[in-house]
Amino acid sequence: MRCGRQQTTGFVLIGMFMLVMLSGLVMAQASMRWQTQVLRERELELIKVGLAYRDAIGRYYNQTPGVVKTFPPTVEALVNDTRFPTPRRHLRKAYLDPITQREGWGIVTAPSGGVMGIYSLSDKQPFKIKGYHGALQHLNDKRYYGEWYFVYLPQPVAANTGGV
Repeated sequence: MRCGRQQTTGFVLIGMFMLVMLSGLVMAQASMRWQTQVLRERELELIKVGLAYRDAIGRYYNQTPGVVKTFPPTVEALVNDTRFPTPRRHLRKAYLDPITQREGWGIVTAPSGGVMGIYSLSDKQPFKIKGYHGALQHLNDKRYYGEWYFVYLPQPVAANTGGV
């Protein structure tokens, strides 16, 4: 009689071990999915922040007093533009890089000087590599976030073609 009781205890122990192992696998899978979702959200946030910087650089450039337009000398000039009697804010605040979660961006310098654009300093691979259209099509086929440039390109002024 004693032998059967030990055998039942062994099966219960093996069953408990299998249950712990199975729950560990489920938790690992859930953790991976959660981490993937967080990184996808950060990727979307990088696009949103990058476009905000690009648009702010464009506003700074286009609102330059006078005929000769200039790019901001620093990223901080987008938050506090002191070229006017009342300082202007082209950005509400300086944003963190959503991917690295740190301050600081890579800077694209204009040929004439100043900040023409920004990019992430991350070397991580993006989730979405294809399928961008319109203003974001330059993000297609990039291997890492550091290749995602958000640059303001001034539109050329149309020449006066009206002749006499």
